[in-house]
Amino acid sequence: MTQPASTGAQTGINREDELIFVATSDAAGITRGRAMRSADFSDRTSLGWVPADLGIGPLGHIVDDIPYGSSGDLRLRPDLDSRTRIPAVGERPSFELVFADLVETDGSDWESCSRLWLKRAVEELREDFGLVCTAAFEHEFVEKTATVHPHPFSLREFRAAEPIGSEVMRVLSEAGCEPENWLPEYAEHQFEVTNRPADPLAAADRAILVRDLVADVYAAHQREVTFSPVPVAGAGGSGVHVHYGLYGTDGSNVSFDAARPGRVSEMAARFNAGIVKYGPEMTALFAPLTISYQRLAPHNWSTARAFCGVRNREALVRVPPTNELDGRDPAPQLHFEFRGSDIGANPWLLMGLLLKAGMQGLKENLPPVDVVEGELELEGVHADLASLPSSLEEALEALSNGSVVRSWLASNWVEVFLQLKREEIRQLSHRSAEEQCEVYARAY
Repeated sequence: MTQPASTGAQTGINREDELIFVATSDAAGITRGRAMRSADFSDRTSLGWVPADLGIGPLGHIVDDIPYGSSGDLRLRPDLDSRTRIPAVGERPSFELVFADLVETDGSDWESCSRLWLKRAVEELREDFGLVCTAAFEHEFVEKTATVHPHPFSLREFRAAEPIGSEVMRVLSEAGCEPENWLPEYAEHQFEVTNRPADPLAAADRAILVRDLVADVYAAHQREVTFSPVPVAGAGGSGVHVHYGLYGTDGSNVSFDAARPGRVSEMAARFNAGIVKYGPEMTALFAPLTISYQRLAPHNWSTARAFCGVRNREALVRVPPTNELDGRDPAPQLHFEFRGSDIGANPWLLMGLLLKAGMQGLKENLPPVDVVEGELELEGVHADLASLPSSLEEALEALSNGSVVRSWLASNWVEVFLQLKREEIRQLSHRSAEEQCEVYARAY
């Protein structure tokens, strides 16, 4: 990540007194960590952490009966390549942030560190299959404090958000996130921000930053946003879409084949077949909130079926269009979009799941995934497409009873996640759909 040159002096904070936040992200997708003076930070710095912190849910407490209890200690070991500087916003001073890997006190990998798990998946993709991946996350969110009449995709909505939109793009750029687009979206007071592609680890790191920095900029202006998948019951939903491309180690795009359905190569179709096959088993991990399933519904520009579709926004894996204006070559552009996930998913985990599921498709030599063109015919030719779970309870059952997806993850991590989500369901079971949406709108 880049380190911008701004000083933060406008807030009265000297550079030597700035703080650096050493960050991790937990099973609930919340950024946590510890801060210290930047002047005291070195390339040998690590900070203490507690294994049980993995069990903090979105409702804010550590759940009971998980494998990690009151004993045990870890270290937050900063990954210096991720170090970046966040500019001042309003009265909030500039600071530095560095993402950390969770390690044992002797420096060995901790079994349940999602960031290290993603690193290993990236290495496996290269070493075992000769492939590299680029990725970019798209985040949708809603401004809760907006008062103007909403106009989807409109200039009016865009201008109503100013100067926040310009400031969001500036802050993300200075933080090294390489923002690409900022736009008003379809739902009421909904916006979307996208980033340029990067390697999977950097893309997931950026996704974490986007969530927190967008909220920070709005808060500095006394305005509030939520990334919740369903901010208001019955209203439009917000997703986290992951675009990913597959390349050879020489940089060549290995996904394009003009002679095949959707112009998707046989290798890429087998990779995507793994994501489609294991989509139902993974659903609790990429859509992990009780209200996630209000968004994962038919005719909702989301996905309720596990299939690959060309330009179809209800596909779990979508083949986006290529830009062929002025004779541009489509081959280097062909990539894929995973559309099932939302803000409750840890970005490191989400990115690793896509890689592991894709590699599983290659390991099993699955038949190339069918590429659906046009709308689904659920009463006809597409009637047999697998459905995603329709509730978090069903999704947890699919994860718990499945063996393949669980085999990719540390067993203790899975047990923490299952207990965390079961407790979440228990606490929210007496609340109406509207009340559950309110709870998550505050949490995310």
